[in-house]
Amino acid sequence: MVVLDQKLPEALAVRRMEVRRITIEPDTAVGAHVHNGPVFGSIEEGSAVYQQAADDEEVVLRPGDVFYEPAAERISRFDALEEGVTFLAYFPLTEGQESALDLIS
Repeated sequence: MVVLDQKLPEALAVRRMEVRRITIEPDTAVGAHVHNGPVFGSIEEGSAVYQQAADDEEVVLRPGDVFYEPAAERISRFDALEEGVTFLAYFPLTEGQESALDLIS
């Protein structure tokens, strides 16, 4: 069963895949941010509000849900709800690239 089939905006010469288990404490707002490469994720426990652009609809992600954060595009919200959230994040990286997240004020 396919749960996400996301086309990337351009070809990506992936050399390695970094996978992180990330936990965000209850009622924590990460804040607007941008990644230097695409990020794919899967919620393991808890829940989070996800919103890409400020005018996009907010979506509540729960265990089993998957998400995609495009490279170099503003992610307006990825906020843990009252139970917090733990998810796996997959970072496809090109030669010499390290994953990065920059907060936007």
